[in-house]
This record gives sequence, structure tokens and C-alpha cells, in this order.
Amino acid sequence: MKIKEARYNFLVQQHKNRVYSYSMYMLRNRMDADDVTQEVLIRIWQNLDKFKMSSASAWIMKTTHNLCLDYLRKRSRVLKRDVEIDEIFEESYSDDSKVNDPSIKTHIMMMTSKVKEVIKKLPENLRSVFVLYEIQGMKYKEISSALDIPLNSVKVYLLRARKKIQEELKNIDPREVL
Repeated sequence: MKIKEARYNFLVQQHKNRVYSYSMYMLRNRMDADDVTQEVLIRIWQNLDKFKMSSASAWIMKTTHNLCLDYLRKRSRVLKRDVEIDEIFEESYSDDSKVNDPSIKTHIMMMTSKVKEVIKKLPENLRSVFVLYEIQGMKYKEISSALDIPLNSVKVYLLRARKKIQEELKNIDPREVL
């Protein structure tokens, strides 16, 4: 029993933030992301003996993705919810230690907000791949396995997501954001 607990604790420490962050991007709601994260952690415990530790990351992200899709299917399309500031995104794309000027910090925060708005507008399949690759730092093969899609589809979706984001952002006047 101690070995199972140690394996579980190791996996939880390695993946809980990634699961939560991905859930937040997909569901755009803190309570739903909490629920999905909790359900994933329960399923890890229940299935700990059914998957290999070497493929745990892919299994966990696939489970997370599928649960997010379930939540999205259940949720009415009429309801739109705002996403809270995602700390991981902030850390990934702006380094406050290098910026001491308040106007530059404000500009970065507002641009970050615009980028996140554009990401939220992406179709679910493109958003999933983009978030897993660019924000979560997963590799193509891991994403392919986690989302159960061909490797080439991962590459195509990522390319399309990047192009859509670039298209949206090129129309933003930097003076608007200041």
C-alpha cells in the first residue's frame, strides 16, 4: 500500500498544476476546473495499477481533456464565463523582474489580456493543442497521445492556432492597449 501511495503522491505533485491550468483554459471557470482536477486525481488513484508510470503523463492529460470535453458538452452554449487571470500564462509570457517601468508593466498586462482573449476565441481543437504545447510545454507526441489524435494533426492544429492568433493580434493598435 505504501508503494501505491508514493506513486500517487509523485504523480499528483508532477501533474496537478498542469491539469488545473489546462482545465482553466478549456473550461474558463474556476469551479469547473477545480471539479475536473479533483476528478482526475480520483481517477489517477483508481487506475494507478492500470497504466505504466512511463505513460502516466499522456494518460493523465488525455483523461483531463476528456473530462473537460464532457463539461463543455454539458454546459449550455448560451452561458459565457470570464476566466480569471491565469498565473501560469503570466509567468510564461511576461517577466516582471526585467520591467520596472509601471507603464511598460501595464502595457504587458493589457497585451497579455488581449492574447488570452484571442486564445479563448480559438476553436476547441486548436485551443487544446496550442495550450498543451505553448503553455504547458508538452511535446508533439505527448499531445498526440493525450488527445488521441494523429501526430500530423497536432502539428497542423498548432500551425492553424498560431496563424489565427497572429491574424487577430496584427489588427490591434498598440496605442489602444496603453
